[in-house]
Amino acid sequence: MESRSKFTGKVGFVLAAAGSAIGLGNIWRFPYLAAKYGGGMFLLIYILLVMSFGFAIMIAETSLGRKTGLSPIGAYRVLNKKYSCIGAIASIVAFLILPYYSVIGGWVMKYLAGYVQGETIAMATDGYFGGYIAQPVEPIVWQVIFVVLCGVVIIRGVKDGIEKVSKIFMPILLILSIVVAIYSVTLPGGMEGVKYFLLPSFEHFSGMTVVAALGQMFYSMSLAMGIMITYGSYFHKEDDLEKSVKHIELFDTGIAIIAGMMIIPAVFAFSGGDETALSAGPGLMFITLPKVFANMGMSRVIGLIFFLLVLFAALTSAISLMEAVVSVFCDEFKWDRKKATIIVTICAILLGIPSSLGNGIWSGFTILGLGILDQMDFLTNSILMPVGAFLTCIFVRYIIKPQVFIDEVKQSSEFKREKLFVVVIKYIAPVCIVAILVTSILSTFGFMSI
Repeated sequence: MESRSKFTGKVGFVLAAAGSAIGLGNIWRFPYLAAKYGGGMFLLIYILLVMSFGFAIMIAETSLGRKTGLSPIGAYRVLNKKYSCIGAIASIVAFLILPYYSVIGGWVMKYLAGYVQGETIAMATDGYFGGYIAQPVEPIVWQVIFVVLCGVVIIRGVKDGIEKVSKIFMPILLILSIVVAIYSVTLPGGMEGVKYFLLPSFEHFSGMTVVAALGQMFYSMSLAMGIMITYGSYFHKEDDLEKSVKHIELFDTGIAIIAGMMIIPAVFAFSGGDETALSAGPGLMFITLPKVFANMGMSRVIGLIFFLLVLFAALTSAISLMEAVVSVFCDEFKWDRKKATIIVTICAILLGIPSSLGNGIWSGFTILGLGILDQMDFLTNSILMPVGAFLTCIFVRYIIKPQVFIDEVKQSSEFKREKLFVVVIKYIAPVCIVAILVTSILSTFGFMSI
């Protein structure tokens, strides 16, 4: 078996890990959740959670990967073979998210192609998005293209594939995001959206605001998916782990804030300050925003730039999901990278087809009122991820003990937030994770509104 690759240094690791964290969760999911759960109050709670809860879980996962030099299953097995099932859960999460995430990535590619071809008005019409995703063939074609692009990057390896693409995409994504955000903020009426998004109001505080912010943090920081364990295994022992995680936090939070500044002021400007226009869920990106762009000057250019940056974000996240799965196959079955990538690519395409058809000819197949894509999202994000994260906290606290992870971090850094790590991983994180799990299940079964 080929020797394990490494990132060339801290910058490569930070950009790759940040690229994983910065995906559709930041560009699409964060703005509409922020709008739904109180704007500035949601943002404030989210930042506090990222700097505490998110920091502790990410330190645990990346230090586990660096200490063992293995993908999730092997990493847990080396420390205690009885608990390799935790790594298996994380690997299954990545394996299941990649196919339906790629379906949405395909939608992004379709819209980008639409702006390239000048279909600005057509994409802003009622029924365009619903009509498109209901088609049996074209969405699958775009999904296949999206998955193959990810596979090409993964085959090239850690240095020449993941790291190189991240070093190119991340700066471009940041620049494009800032350009669109500045445009949105300067629109007539846009400043009302800025105030709503940035200024906390305690009248918007509720338990659901905390739970929603916690769930979003989980999703956007790529926790409990095996990704940070895998990327941690490519991280050099001498590079500062704590500082790197801090930079990932800043990247993730920064892009989330910029995404809010892109979308919320623009929708405020063109809806006359109607906050309900922000609660469209997936429609915010694919239905509401094309209408916004169609009313802007240089609408084709703005739409093209926006969906280009969304595509970059979606690709970097999907690449990390695929890498987490490929690394497991390489470690567990001793396959070479090319063979593992081809098999994972084929599986992602085949498993993604039902999620795509579930919006059209298979739309009648529902469980608890959820379509196929939503079923996969519920299973991974609302069940498996919280369960895996909870078991990780138990593993760190009772089985291996926090000191093992602290020692790993201190090989390359002072670990200034050591006490925070211990308190969160022992007491706060388990309670919060259970809250996410219970709330998600109750809301899905209709016992509460989320």
